[in-house]
Amino acid sequence: MAGRFFPHEDRGLEKKIYWFFGIIVTGLALLLLRAWNLQVVNEDYYLNLSENNRLRLVETPPPRGRIYDRNGALLVNNIPSFNLYLVRGDIPDREALVNRLAHYSKIDVDRVLEKLEKEKGDPYRPMKIKEDLSMWEVAQIEGHGLELPGVKVEAEFKRHAISGMLAAHLLGYVGEINQRQRGSEKYKDIKPGTIIGQSGIEQNYDAILQGVPGEKRIEVDALGHERQVVHERLPSRGDDIFLSLDLKVQKAAEAALAMRPGAIVALDPRNGEVLAMVSHPAFDPNVLSTGASSEAWKALLDDKYRPLTNRVIQGLYPPGSTFKIVVGTAVLETKKASANHEIECRGFIRFGKRNFRDWKIGGHGKVNLHRSLVESCDIYYYEMGLELGVDIIAAYSRLFGLGALTGIDLPFEKAGLIPTKAWKKKAFKDQWYPGETLSVAIGQGFVTTTPLQLATMVSVVAAEGMWYTPHLLLKRRDDKTGQITEIPAPPGRRVPVSPAALKVIKKALAGVVSEKKGTAVKSQSKLVSIAGKTGTSQVVGRAANSEIEEDLPESLRDHAWFVAFAPVDAPTIAVAVLVENGGHGGATAAPLATRIIEAYFDQNESASPVETQVAAPL
Repeated sequence: MAGRFFPHEDRGLEKKIYWFFGIIVTGLALLLLRAWNLQVVNEDYYLNLSENNRLRLVETPPPRGRIYDRNGALLVNNIPSFNLYLVRGDIPDREALVNRLAHYSKIDVDRVLEKLEKEKGDPYRPMKIKEDLSMWEVAQIEGHGLELPGVKVEAEFKRHAISGMLAAHLLGYVGEINQRQRGSEKYKDIKPGTIIGQSGIEQNYDAILQGVPGEKRIEVDALGHERQVVHERLPSRGDDIFLSLDLKVQKAAEAALAMRPGAIVALDPRNGEVLAMVSHPAFDPNVLSTGASSEAWKALLDDKYRPLTNRVIQGLYPPGSTFKIVVGTAVLETKKASANHEIECRGFIRFGKRNFRDWKIGGHGKVNLHRSLVESCDIYYYEMGLELGVDIIAAYSRLFGLGALTGIDLPFEKAGLIPTKAWKKKAFKDQWYPGETLSVAIGQGFVTTTPLQLATMVSVVAAEGMWYTPHLLLKRRDDKTGQITEIPAPPGRRVPVSPAALKVIKKALAGVVSEKKGTAVKSQSKLVSIAGKTGTSQVVGRAANSEIEEDLPESLRDHAWFVAFAPVDAPTIAVAVLVENGGHGGATAAPLATRIIEAYFDQNESASPVETQVAAPL
């Protein structure tokens, strides 16, 4: 056939023509195959991609609910903020874009690139990389928009604690949900980039404070910049909450502790409401809520004073002589001794090959239960501890709520430890030795408690045998209707201790402050009658009276405790004060408690409550 059209000498040309037509046919086939792949096989994907190049659905975050104290004083609100976002799908060269952006905004280039690399999912979902831009940064970014494809600046709200570090551990801070949280059951329905509570009240009541996001459909240009809003549904703010916290008492507690490491907590013993909670050193929630730098986080984590730890619910300390409240109650209830039974305190007790000493050189002479609490005689509790045994002491400790979670509505609470024979056998594969009971009887040895637990312990005495779960949430206000809903308080429980025994303990605690030889006599108040118990717990073991406290390095000095309630006859406030390395409780911790109690009663007499419906900023 070829010979009919081409002479023999032109057959080379014939082959070239065949090859030419073959290439054309193959190219057309490939084009058709590609078109079929685009329009049929991947129709949905490319349709969505095309729409995203023109119209996009963007979620708008809601303002969080506001937080108030019990009298309507605003504690936490929202203030305007300019935030920086990147849209991965609009960025042709990530590294070049981020480096260029760094000229106009203070960002950590490596951190942003790492975040871009790790982020998965919808490439057109805006990803927040920085909050609270300065006006200079906003002007620079907006002015160089053509150089920054995929870069967005959004006007939103940021969380703002009105008084900065005040009540920081209680209120907590917010932050973007992280990878670990997104993998948990609790946050399975929360979208990436959402701001959630990360600690304190912000975390515990995130579901109430977290509003409902809005959304808007926008038209964008080729660089991904918004040109117009096609449709918008506004976000709904979260509900407001009112806490039991009393701002004036909180301020008094903060001022009393000042810059010293320690903790203070004040409760209403009639119902468990938390009136004040201080943990020092603290942190600034406003810094953490706007995305602290890695250097700032490292500084907080490496700080030897642990500013991120809420000492009130997470700090574990030997309770020292405040623990004598429990042991004294156990003595009366088990009838190991009557209230009038006396022992001779000569300043030490011999047990085995060792002398266990009293804090007072020479001793207290003859003491009964009342005098043992008023003057804090250790020898009385050494002897009574041996009579009781560690397991009975542990049983009464648990009745007062020690060595267990209180159930307060804050995250990350710790339980502490009240030792028993079985516990030691399990933990150390060893038996319990009677000599160890001597240390336990005065709140040392293996015993550890939190300041909050000791506040609930003394509240039991104040409330004549009732134990209440400490709690903070009083009511919430619906953002849409304005309706305020009271939150029922957790029910209390009756501690199975006789009123007669508690009456003896209560009278002795009043004597700690009011009697001449009381260990807190210098902390009397002219405003109100106070009852309490001092405590001094060792940081390191040492022979009694072997060193003068003031000569020790500060980090090795004893912790100072004072637990108290007022007024004595009808208590309405209970306080626990811990000053780390503060020395003697009567000299250091007790005066602080008096200041707090007086601030509480001064307010009740003269201050008028703040209107809870008063208008406030977002």
